Amino acid sequence: MTVVSNSSPLIALARIGRLNLLASFYKQILIPAEVHYEVTVAGRGFPGAEEVRKATWIEVVSQKSPFDPSLAQACQKLGAGERAAILLAKSLHADLVLLDEWKARRVARDAGLSVVGCLGILEAGARSGLVADLRQAYIDLLRHGIRFDIKLLQDSLARLGLPKL
Repeated sequence: MTVVSNSSPLIALARIGRLNLLASFYKQILIPAEVHYEVTVAGRGFPGAEEVRKATWIEVVSQKSPFDPSLAQACQKLGAGERAAILLAKSLHADLVLLDEWKARRVARDAGLSVVGCLGILEAGARSGLVADLRQAYIDLLRHGIRFDIKLLQDSLARLGLPKL
């Protein structure tokens, strides 16, 4: 399974000590150089930087084939990491791209990519027993300054029959 990630899911999961969930679900995560730079160089000293740098299951890859100019145009207003992750995922025919920001998710879906974000990973972790307390994981995200629409969190908890935040 080919999985490409943007910065935000890596950072959010690392901040709450759950980065290894990705390794549990996927053998390997591919990231473009822009994402690696955002997390490990520009983010040096912040949560996630060292964890991502040391993760042997995260591989930095370069764009291998020319990208679709119309997709590049659709990605124009996205951040460098989001744009690079979407273009890389499309060029590799990735099975999944990890994105949290709604604009990037919309562009990726419009390009025919399957998308999951930090909340989807945590929810899958709860379903598989790898996350014992999903509600606490969401509280941890909020306490660490990771911003999510509270309705998304509440809906996720409701899907699993858990109490609201």
